[in-house]
Amino acid sequence: MSAPETPETHSQQQQTTHFGFKQVDTSQKVNMVKDVFQSVAAKYDVMNDLMSFGVHRLWKRYTIDCSGARTGHKVLDLAGGTGDLTAKFSRIVGETGQVILADINDAMLKVGRDKLRDRGIVGNVEYVQANAETLPFPDNSFDIITIAFGLRNVTDKDKALASMYRVLKPGGRLLVLEFSKPSNEMLNKAYDMYSFHLLPKIGQLVANDADSYQYLAESIRMHPEQEVLKTMMDEAGFEQTTYHNLTGGIVALHRGFKF
Repeated sequence: MSAPETPETHSQQQQTTHFGFKQVDTSQKVNMVKDVFQSVAAKYDVMNDLMSFGVHRLWKRYTIDCSGARTGHKVLDLAGGTGDLTAKFSRIVGETGQVILADINDAMLKVGRDKLRDRGIVGNVEYVQANAETLPFPDNSFDIITIAFGLRNVTDKDKALASMYRVLKPGGRLLVLEFSKPSNEMLNKAYDMYSFHLLPKIGQLVANDADSYQYLAESIRMHPEQEVLKTMMDEAGFEQTTYHNLTGGIVALHRGFKF
């Protein structure tokens, strides 16, 4: 059964937040999420292919196509993990551009760095361990910011969106690729069955970790649905915000501009 779609409220006074379906102390969530990704980092790419039947590659390609990236751009691939988007952006922005692969988790960042270096991608990519809520970059730094399948793991999403807005250049765009709410009720029920019954079993067989993939399913259900996230982006200052459902709303790509 799906959890309520109501998103968590955010404030400095908030003492608890959700970690999947559990309520935990706000101060503990970062480390709990870190433990999840420490556990799955080595098998992350394999699991992405298995649990999405390879479709995650199409979702990411669509994100790149919607980014407007071109030669000389400076791009922040936030929560970039193993660097799928970074690899593609690196080729697009060329020698005069720059891509920063940022992730809060050092294990994921290491996997991404090793993978990209093995592919010969070295010249225009930097690696930064960073928390999305307090990005360590100057104001107006990036032409494009992407965060793919990472926002749902952030404790204070409003603070993170404000931080992204701050470091985005005027005229720049944010793209948020994230699991969302299927638009068809039958698809929603089938997706629930898959997420809560099959996904943890696949995680156990492939990554020897059912709990992390149980958290993954729960974190998707607790993430704000499409219209709620659009409103959150509006309130952070982004303009012309839109979203496009992919695979029936299992995933949505949100876009917003800073003017």
